[in-house]
Amino acid sequence: MKSRIHVIFVCKECGADTPKWAGQCPSCGRWNTLAEKSAPRSSGRAGGEPRRLTDFSSAVVPLVSLKASEVSRRPTGMGEFDRILGGGLVPGSLVLLGGPPGIGKSTLMLQAANRLAAPDFPVLYISGEESPEQVRGRSVRLGAENPSLLFASETDLEKILDAVREAKPRALVVDSVQTMHKSALPGGPGSVAQIRECAAELLHLAKGEGLGVFLLGHVTKEGDLAGPRVLEHMVDTVLYFETEREDVHRVLRAVKNRFGPTNEIGVFEMTGRGLDEVTNPSALFLGEREGAAPAGTSVLAALEGTRPLMVEIQALVARTAFGMPRRQVSGVDYNRAVLLIAVLDRRCGFSLESQDVYVKATGGIDVREPASDLAVCAAVASAAADKPLPARTVWLGEVGLGGELRSVPQVSERLAEAAKLGFQRAFVPASATRGRTGPAGMEVVGVGHLADALNRAGLRS
Repeated sequence: MKSRIHVIFVCKECGADTPKWAGQCPSCGRWNTLAEKSAPRSSGRAGGEPRRLTDFSSAVVPLVSLKASEVSRRPTGMGEFDRILGGGLVPGSLVLLGGPPGIGKSTLMLQAANRLAAPDFPVLYISGEESPEQVRGRSVRLGAENPSLLFASETDLEKILDAVREAKPRALVVDSVQTMHKSALPGGPGSVAQIRECAAELLHLAKGEGLGVFLLGHVTKEGDLAGPRVLEHMVDTVLYFETEREDVHRVLRAVKNRFGPTNEIGVFEMTGRGLDEVTNPSALFLGEREGAAPAGTSVLAALEGTRPLMVEIQALVARTAFGMPRRQVSGVDYNRAVLLIAVLDRRCGFSLESQDVYVKATGGIDVREPASDLAVCAAVASAAADKPLPARTVWLGEVGLGGELRSVPQVSERLAEAAKLGFQRAFVPASATRGRTGPAGMEVVGVGHLADALNRAGLRS
C-alpha cells in the first residue's frame, strides 16, 4: 500500500504519541505537552521501527535456568570517571552524559576516549556539532594523539551505523544525541521522535554487538535533559554535571547506574590541558580553612555514593530590612533548610523570625542527604549566636521536627575519613554510638537532641 501522511500528537516529555489532541498526556500525565507532528503511515515497516542489528531473544525460559554473567569492565584511565561508572566501561552498556553548554562534556569524553583507545580496543568518536578541524584543535590542546582513536563528523544515523560496521570499534562516542537524525523519520534533529528512535537503534547496537556507547546530551534551561524523558530510562547510566561552567571545579554525578552505585560523584578541575582529576575533594570542599573557623561555619561528614567527603557548611544571620525575612540557600535543599531554621526557632530558643538566614555548601557541591541536618543547624546557630563552633569538629545526623537526632548510615566510614583529615571530635546521634567506637584519636560525642548538641558546643540563644 502506498504510504501517506497523517497527523499525530507527540508528548514533549515522555515521547508517547496519540492520534487525538488532549490537554493531558495519557502516558505520563503531564499537562499541555502534546505537540502536533506529521508522520508517514504505511502497511510495512518503512520508517516505522528502527532497523536493529541484533534483536533480543524472545524465548520464554525459567529465570533460574539462565546463566548470570559477570560484569567485565574496561578502565578509562581516568580514576574519577571510572569511579562514577562503577569501575570502568562495561561492554554493551549505553552511557548518557548531560550538562549545560561549555561545561566540558566534549572535553571530558575526548580525554576519556583517548585514554581508553588501544590497538586491541579502537574507539570511534562521532561529532555532529563540530568540524574535524575544531575537534583536532581540541585534541592537540589536550594531547590526545592516540592512533587507535578514530573520528568521523556525521549526523546521519544510517551512515554512522555503516561507519561502525566498517571500523569495528569497541567503544563509540556520539556527540551529541540531539544532532543525530534518521531520514525515514519525520521531524528534524532534536525532535522527540528523532531522539527516541536514534537512541533505540544505538541501544540495540550496544547490546547486540557488545559495544560500549557514550551519548552526550544537551540540557534545557531548567537543567533537565533535552528531549523525551524516556531517553533516561532507556540507557544504563546517566551522568550529570552539577556545577555551572563559571566554576573552575566540575562535579559529575551518576544519577542512574545499572552497573554501579548511584549518586557517586567525580570531581574535576578545568585547566588549559582539559579536565584534571581532583584526587582529594575533601580538601576542596573544606575551602580556605587557615586558622580558626569564623562563626557560622561547620563541617559535615557527607557520603556521596561510596565516597565519604568533608564539606564545609557556612551560614550568615542578619537582621532583615524588609517585612518578610529572607531564606537563601546554595548547595543545600531549600525546603529542608527552611524546616531546620523553624526547628531552631521553636525547639532551641533561637529567635530567627525577624532574621535573614543564608546557608551555603562550599566547593559547588550539592548536598542532598538528611545527614547534613545537624551541620546546617550548627552553622546557623553559630551565626545567630555569633560564636564559633569548636575547632576540628564534624557534625553528623538527621534532625526531626521535635529536635531529636536520628542516626544515618555508614557512620564509621564518615568518621574514618574525618580522622584522616585531622578532625578530633564528632557530634553524632546517640543511637549511632551504641556498640561502636570511634577512630583512634577522635572523641565521638553522642547526643539525643539538637538543643543538647548546641549547648555542649558552647552556644546559647
